[in-house]
Amino acid sequence: MELRTVRKIVTGTTQYDGDGVKLVRVISLPDVQEFDPFLMLDAFDSYDSVDYIKGFPWHPHRGIETITYLINGDIEHQDSLGNKGSILDGCCQWMTAGSGILHQEMPQPSERMLGVQLWLNLPQDKKMTAPKYNDIRADMVPKLQEDGCRIAIVSGEYKGELGAVQGDHVKMLFLDVDMKPGALWRLETRKELNLFIYIVEGQGFFEDSDDNLVSSKCAVLFNNGEELLVRASEKGLRFLLFSAKKLNEPIAWGGPIVMNTQEELKKAFKELNEGTFIK
Repeated sequence: MELRTVRKIVTGTTQYDGDGVKLVRVISLPDVQEFDPFLMLDAFDSYDSVDYIKGFPWHPHRGIETITYLINGDIEHQDSLGNKGSILDGCCQWMTAGSGILHQEMPQPSERMLGVQLWLNLPQDKKMTAPKYNDIRADMVPKLQEDGCRIAIVSGEYKGELGAVQGDHVKMLFLDVDMKPGALWRLETRKELNLFIYIVEGQGFFEDSDDNLVSSKCAVLFNNGEELLVRASEKGLRFLLFSAKKLNEPIAWGGPIVMNTQEELKKAFKELNEGTFIK
């Protein structure tokens, strides 16, 4: 099998978003061509509620899906569809913004706030689909134990086991892989799919080599291949894996809205100003 090799390692930058939430923007606009269909990955890891307590007050989205995954923490949310609730340890909120939604996400003080939010692009013919929430609770996520590894299947399929969701518009494999020190893990992959991981904790080796140790808080984008090979260092390794087919479509991005043309983008902001954004 052709092993996937490392194409790019991204560390991201510390930024403040929402009302002043401190986070690391791991991938963003400069990366979209290579990471397609993944638009943005924000990561947060804090023991100090001052970093995040101001939260993300009401704001719009259109043309994307936002996937918020918490390893530890508590985020209260509500939206213009009337949904409200909390994202807790091991939970995932998969929101299809589609034609337009207003929502807010307000982190609550926690011993540790650890997780990510991924922006997944919607195909051109699904940009204006009806908004929808998938509220994925921790007990809905299958977890497998194998050879020093624990694999949680948030979406997609792994070794015949279906995840909590499959992705209504973009089929995505999303795994949370926790490896003990020195453990080895292999994943067969469709060669043409785009695949990257975000290292939450620890360190790991790739490409069956001791020369490319990658540490935590990095995203690793891989070249196409039929198999991914990962070996944990003596510190162990935990990472999130994301894989999907490229859309190869034009991107017009303005803040919380991602469309295909500047005309569509201008129309979205015009509707926001006129109060006709929600369909």
